[in-house]
Amino acid sequence: MAEETPWQQVLRNANRANPYPFFEELRKTPVSLQPDGSYVVSTYREVVALLHDNRVSSDTRKRPGALPGTDPFEGTIITTDPPGHDGDRRRMNRHFGPPECPHMIADMEPEIGRIFAELLDGMKGKTRIDVVDEFAFPGPVTVICKVLGVPLEAIPRIHDWIEKALDGVDFGPEANDPEQQRRLEAVPAQVAALRQYLADLFDQYRKQPSPGMLSDMCNDDGPEGRLSPQESLVNNAMLMLFAGHETTVNLIAHSVLSLLRYPDQLQKLRRQPELIVPGIEELLRFESSVQLWHTRSALEDIEIAGTTIPAGSTIFLCYASANRDPERFENPDKLDLERPNNDHVGYSQGIHYCFGAPLARLEVQTAVSEFFRRVENPRLVEDPPPYRHNQIFRGPRHLLVDFDGIRD
Repeated sequence: MAEETPWQQVLRNANRANPYPFFEELRKTPVSLQPDGSYVVSTYREVVALLHDNRVSSDTRKRPGALPGTDPFEGTIITTDPPGHDGDRRRMNRHFGPPECPHMIADMEPEIGRIFAELLDGMKGKTRIDVVDEFAFPGPVTVICKVLGVPLEAIPRIHDWIEKALDGVDFGPEANDPEQQRRLEAVPAQVAALRQYLADLFDQYRKQPSPGMLSDMCNDDGPEGRLSPQESLVNNAMLMLFAGHETTVNLIAHSVLSLLRYPDQLQKLRRQPELIVPGIEELLRFESSVQLWHTRSALEDIEIAGTTIPAGSTIFLCYASANRDPERFENPDKLDLERPNNDHVGYSQGIHYCFGAPLARLEVQTAVSEFFRRVENPRLVEDPPPYRHNQIFRGPRHLLVDFDGIRD
């Protein structure tokens, strides 16, 4: 049996809790050809260069060997190229941020504060909690459902569909294991169920407009018209739900985990609460919510870092590895809430930069600040905690914390 490459080791479920030694090995070859013919890009400079390179496509339909219906992000703005991408992104963003909605995020701050405060109030009388299940998950999911106009009672079903869809995605050596094949076979059904739920919701909002971004999108009379066809509306609504479920949940959980692992940084934050603003950037760099992205492919031959990526090749961009690249970040394996020039790629760069980043930042700043202000003497029960199977959005499945009480 051939020895596994560092990339294959990164993708192994057993290494999810600490993939960084394998990323370090990967960076020795910034652009590495894998046995399956794909190219893995692991260094900061090269990842950033390709994020801004118009010879790189994001369209899943152009990726070699892609199976229709098995990628949850198929047909969204994150898996399409200009010019289609640009128009659809503008149509979505006009209901979310500047210039059309310049105050939307700021106006949500009191509501976000209330949501996380109520979650902490619910912990009174306890001495142990699961940070993921009781705090990091319900907060952001409630927020994104309120933003979109998705009924809160649908959260358990939506969470189940999304988790099963993402657990079916596997790019590593375990992809052909019988259990993983069963997960993969379940993906189309999970995606179809979520898609049908959202299609029905759009039909309802066309007949009776309601507060929320989904209703606004399907009744938009803006200068560029509405997102169309219906499939585009549904797919991009799915993208927002996936992102709202995954990236912010993982970042809150990892922020709590990292600060408990680095008590000097936690004490610094307690002495200087204003450090939460740059601190979130460092926490995002340190434990990237999006570990890698899988839909890029080369439209033509690309010369980079002494390697030619042939036209048509799949390209994996390793955000987590780029964010720990010592050529870009001094002492990258050290958490430093005051790190200068922290231009990480945690939210990507270029045309696919996450337009939900301002909302996510506000949520995480609020959640982490309030958690460490109100939770008395929090202590990790298990380190490392168990991790989820998901290879794209890396995060703890559970994060048990003991504590002495909840302050008012």
